[in-house]
Amino acid sequence: MRGERTPRLREALEDDIVSGRLRPGQRLDEVGLAARFGVSRTPIREALIQLSASGLIEIRPRRGAFVVLLGPRELLESFELMEELEVACARLAAQRMGDADRAALASAHAACGAALAGGDVPTYYSANAAFHAAIHAATGNRVIHGEASRLQRALQPYNRLQLDVPRRLEASFAEHEAIMAALCEGDGVGAAERMRAHVQVQGERFMALLAALQAQAEASSVSAL
Repeated sequence: MRGERTPRLREALEDDIVSGRLRPGQRLDEVGLAARFGVSRTPIREALIQLSASGLIEIRPRRGAFVVLLGPRELLESFELMEELEVACARLAAQRMGDADRAALASAHAACGAALAGGDVPTYYSANAAFHAAIHAATGNRVIHGEASRLQRALQPYNRLQLDVPRRLEASFAEHEAIMAALCEGDGVGAAERMRAHVQVQGERFMALLAALQAQAEASSVSAL
């Protein structure tokens, strides 16, 4: 029974991190989590060890487990790697996607549009992730698909903060439109170029992300008092 609990606990905590309910840098209290899920601390500890192996949390000796908070350099380097993976995925998807891939992409894009129109920001976050996941899957390359998906989940909390920037959701949706058009036309070069412009996090966008992280950290410090 305990062995069955650990994967479910890991998935629940992973979802909390990816969705932003657990924030970068936040400490994970084993006692509180055990009470929340109605289990002992042992399966909680096992789930945290698994999350640590996936890179979503960090276990610090004698201090506990924390949601990973990347420093500025690590964050920029991670986004640079994600940019190259996304560009490669867009180029390959344009060449290889079939009818099922197009349908999945169109469905995710429509969900983004509906969420934007309804002002449903959390749903837009999820639909945005599904849009990119559909492109990863359409590459037909299991290695690139796996690496892109892994890094996408690790960076999802930071992507959420990016989308919190005023008018960013509208810009994101318009960029999706352009990417999807190139993909459906089989234009690998155009899809890659549009994807790079969409996911590139440099200059003002990167500074805005760092400012959002700082504001979040300050808010957490105040609430902890």
